[in-house]
Amino acid sequence: MGRRPTDIHVSGTSVFTGRRVEIGISNGRILSVEEDAGETDGVYVSPGFFDMQVNGFRGSDYSLDALSVDDVMTIHEHLVRAGTTQHIPTIVTSPQERFLKNLSVLAQAIDTNPTIATAIPGIHIEGPYLSEKDGPRGAHDTAYIRDPDYNEFTEWQAASGNRIVMVTIAPERNGSLPFIERVSSEGVVVAIGHTAADPETIHRAIAAGARVSTHLGNGSSAELPRLHNPVWEQLADDQLYAGIIADGFHLPESVLRVFHRAKGLARLILVSDVALLGGKNPGIYKWGNLDVQVYPDGHIGLPGTPFLAGAAHLLDWDIPHFQRVTGLDLAAVIRLCTENPAQLLGLQSQITTRLAVDQPAHLVEFSYTGGENRLEILRTIAGGKVVYQRKP
Repeated sequence: MGRRPTDIHVSGTSVFTGRRVEIGISNGRILSVEEDAGETDGVYVSPGFFDMQVNGFRGSDYSLDALSVDDVMTIHEHLVRAGTTQHIPTIVTSPQERFLKNLSVLAQAIDTNPTIATAIPGIHIEGPYLSEKDGPRGAHDTAYIRDPDYNEFTEWQAASGNRIVMVTIAPERNGSLPFIERVSSEGVVVAIGHTAADPETIHRAIAAGARVSTHLGNGSSAELPRLHNPVWEQLADDQLYAGIIADGFHLPESVLRVFHRAKGLARLILVSDVALLGGKNPGIYKWGNLDVQVYPDGHIGLPGTPFLAGAAHLLDWDIPHFQRVTGLDLAAVIRLCTENPAQLLGLQSQITTRLAVDQPAHLVEFSYTGGENRLEILRTIAGGKVVYQRKP
């Protein structure tokens, strides 16, 4: 019996084995994988990157009042150029009317566009149930910070078509612990973030069902108690995954190394946390009611303060930075933005975690010699289709 025809062929060096690999793709899945000892050409083949926290990029943002279906597609088109084939849109602290409107827009985009349906396997709500204190609140608009409300959450889920897979909460807020228990029991991942909670409250949140830290080390006070603080407690608890922004601006190199050693590779997740102003020229921009500055080095923050306001770099930047800082190999680092978030969110059937037969065909070809700031993305394949190819 002859081979079944393939739609696309992918070839290069397997990021996992270092051997030349030939991959055949058909009907949106990997049909064949063949490795040999032939010479490689400097092109790596990897699962497409899965970014668990995307706010927006280059002027489009999931929390803007004017969000449209076209904006959703625009963000996806920017992400695939960086090798990110799938992502979780993040809607941040907003009035309830905007939550409902934007969740409905996302649901419409997913329902009507097969490309978006593949690219977006779930939605993350970051806020409004966060600390109101300067520092841990970050750039979230204090006018809309509030205590957890389960009925409000059910309205979000209805508007999204039951696509909310994660919600970030500060567990010190009134009613947080019963909220965590109830939402977790429904299969939604609860994340601890933007919190000024004492260690005991962190422990209670984990016991109630919290499973991950949202961008650990960020969204916290500039000054913390030396030993008893929410960062240490989250870092030390083996039940929690830790999302981290490894762009070189949000966390110093020493902190990245400590986080890696404390959590181990099984409990770390690389996220971009990329925001509306990512990719913009330096300057001060209006973002809702806030003034936000894009600095010459690319990072985004609140003017005149040490506080950050999201991120500007995507995973094609974060992966090599984390690899250089920790000395890990690329395969280990890429698992932090493929396999680990898929396991946390229960999306293993939708996310490509291995170069293996019958895996979803979300793949990226890139070149990288170890000294560059970014991976050079050559071709991105999502759902078995070429969605980006670098021009010669």
